[in-house]
Amino acid sequence: MTDSPLWKTGRLVLAVVVVVAALMWLVAQVPALNPFTTETKDRTGPAMLQSVRDLSQYHAAEGDFQVVVDVEHDVAWVPDFIAGNRALFVARGSVSAYVDLGKLSEKALTVDEERRTVEVRLPEPKLARPNIDQEHTYLYSQDRGAWDRVKSLFEESDQRELYVLAEKRIDTAAKEAGLTARAERNTRQMLSGMFTSLGYKATFPGADRT
Repeated sequence: MTDSPLWKTGRLVLAVVVVVAALMWLVAQVPALNPFTTETKDRTGPAMLQSVRDLSQYHAAEGDFQVVVDVEHDVAWVPDFIAGNRALFVARGSVSAYVDLGKLSEKALTVDEERRTVEVRLPEPKLARPNIDQEHTYLYSQDRGAWDRVKSLFEESDQRELYVLAEKRIDTAAKEAGLTARAERNTRQMLSGMFTSLGYKATFPGADRT
């Protein structure tokens, strides 16, 4: 059985994979041995303005977050040293909470000239999309099987999955951090100060809930 053509072919393929993996490891340890070194040239042109928008959102709170994304891809029935990969991805980002003051219509304000008061009904605060800090976001480590190492020589690295997972984790953490409640309190304080300078006292229905 050990002398069958299939067994000989399997041993040959395994030997080739081991040799290629060993060479790749050696090149990684001694960069000077790598004949395929690359030189980076930035030929990017200037950014072109596409559109301009007026913003009415008052960003009243912001949180900074960091997450370590741990993702592993396994191939069924194949040992990890042959195929499969695991990546540790460190991501840092911020999330801001805002109140869209552009939705404050005349019906949202009730003015009492005699008492010099203004009743303000604020729209619900919302969370902005996580803003990933590219300068402090990086691939910490990546373990790959021999086959994945060989394949990486011919394929461009794609980290979109890691960024998507990082955004989801940061967004979840922001929802649990109470940013919207803080943004609503800060917005009320800002508007109270503005109306006070105009000679009015501002009140906010439902303000006791936050």
